[in-house]
Amino acid sequence: MAGGGGGGGARLDTPEDVGLEDDIREGGGGGGAASTEKKIYALHCSRYLIMGCWGPSIVSPLGVEVSPLAEGPGEGLHGGPSYVEYQQVKCDPYQSRWDSKNGVNSQNGVLGSIMHCGKMAFLIKMTSLPPIGIRLLPSLDGTPNSSRTFRYKIFILIFTFLCYTSYHLSRKPISVVKSVLNRNCSLSISDPSVVVNTSSHGNNTKWCDWKPFDQDNAGSLLGSLDLAYLFSYAVGMFISGQVAERVHLRYFLSAGMISSGIMTILFGMGYFWNIHNIAFFIGIQVIGGLVQSSGWPSVVTCVGNWYGKGKRGLIMGIWNSHTSVGNILGSLIAGIFVNTAWGWSFIVPGIIIGTLGILVFFFMVPNRATESSDLEDDPLIESLKSVDRINEYGATNSQSSQTSLISLDKSKEKPISLWRALLIPGVIEFSLCLFFAKLVSYTFLFWLPKYIHEKANYDPEKAADISTLFDVGGIFGGISAGLLSDFTGMRATTCVLMLALSAPVLYIYNLYGSLSLAHSIGLSMVCGFFVNGPYALITTAVSADLGTHEVLKGNSKALSTVTAIIDGTGSIGAAVGPLLAGVIESSGWNNVFYMLIGSDIMALLLLLRLLYKEISSSLRRS
Repeated sequence: MAGGGGGGGARLDTPEDVGLEDDIREGGGGGGAASTEKKIYALHCSRYLIMGCWGPSIVSPLGVEVSPLAEGPGEGLHGGPSYVEYQQVKCDPYQSRWDSKNGVNSQNGVLGSIMHCGKMAFLIKMTSLPPIGIRLLPSLDGTPNSSRTFRYKIFILIFTFLCYTSYHLSRKPISVVKSVLNRNCSLSISDPSVVVNTSSHGNNTKWCDWKPFDQDNAGSLLGSLDLAYLFSYAVGMFISGQVAERVHLRYFLSAGMISSGIMTILFGMGYFWNIHNIAFFIGIQVIGGLVQSSGWPSVVTCVGNWYGKGKRGLIMGIWNSHTSVGNILGSLIAGIFVNTAWGWSFIVPGIIIGTLGILVFFFMVPNRATESSDLEDDPLIESLKSVDRINEYGATNSQSSQTSLISLDKSKEKPISLWRALLIPGVIEFSLCLFFAKLVSYTFLFWLPKYIHEKANYDPEKAADISTLFDVGGIFGGISAGLLSDFTGMRATTCVLMLALSAPVLYIYNLYGSLSLAHSIGLSMVCGFFVNGPYALITTAVSADLGTHEVLKGNSKALSTVTAIIDGTGSIGAAVGPLLAGVIESSGWNNVFYMLIGSDIMALLLLLRLLYKEISSSLRRS
């Protein structure tokens, strides 16, 4: 601290670290200037030194003035109770006129303000405390540094992987339970401890089915459950993207997972409540599809926020295996209870996703912490530096500060509309491409066990086991697509290459897949590799890239909407594919495969413009 003298009063040099409420008394110099009392408030917390400088005419005691600021609008890094962070640039304690103006750091989306007290300027960031669960983990809470940020990134990658695994885990039971909702009762009672007087049922082979799925139209009723879920999911995707941009992702994802768990449990409770009304089950599927659509935009946005574009394809290719892992775990869990009390096949997965939803509320950090190095390009920091430089040369700061504040106000991020998201280069092409790619993938998901059973004459259990190899191939396909696209920097070219190879692979699989067990296993994995590779790449790395496209000028609010548009369009294809397969299958499996091959070709054609653009750009660089 420096005391002043001589006529002009004292100049206050703020120290690096001061007490919570150190009283700084400065005596006026010559001319008989009266003594003044200043209060310095400083507190070290997560990243910055919180520091303020107040004159006696502004506030006493200090805390009364700080609290209203802390309750200001906006939410920051973690989404908890707000506090205020200051970085001081210049302080003249004899100026006590306060002005404030809201601005936004367009780099990381944290609401901020610049507050001026005459020649005193503060960077004010409305940030927030981490979720309570993070604060209980010493390895994740505290001051972010390179090693801590790395731990955060690994934690988020694993946590979001588990979250979306639980989404698929809770979707899978319906495909397993269908076999007991409608079956040939004379062949399906396999428990030797159960004694059944079959003579009392005569020739009725539907007596053990679950009403209303015991009628001749049972296939249509079961199909209506799939359609109710898939179409509501597709519609929900477009809504979820808009909602996710306007609410905190931690709250949105947590609510979606808990709601999904409730819907899954309610479907299973239909068994224990002895419900036989088709409207109940369809209603559960419709609501379930809507709330399950909360998952994909949220988890992709979280991962996209934490990982840059450099290795995004590889990382998301590995991460996207949650789809297959969830399908496999969902089948195993549902299979444990399917022949005893099928209600538990839904209740257990529902409990799992609901529990994870609660953990999301306590532990999810959807946005990457701002490192100290990031502040160099922070527009708020830059504006403060300009104020500092002007003040150093004795100029007044009123005009410069107003200019800075006006520019910050213009940089305030706003959620984008669906129409503006559609105008981002590549969104329409990749959305329509995913429509056909997901059509093929979901047709395999719903019909492959039946195809293997009928073509290769394997029993249903063995056919189901072999069909999981399609998902195994898909895991490797997604990782390979991500790795190749990272290496080349050409997302569309990678997709076109894999789509071009998947068409002949599908034809070969239909011809030779049933010749032997080895053929069936090998070709199932190869099909999964080429079919799911482009699907995985588009729904992850491509969506994240387009959601952070340069035309958005750093607007971090666009990622959820772009992801929802792309995957929502793909989800419509996912609903159409199994429906078409069910209609075409009666005319022969060859026609089903022709439909799938044609869909792959359509997906390829939709990316030709982007393929040409990428190749031309690559040739110019070389």
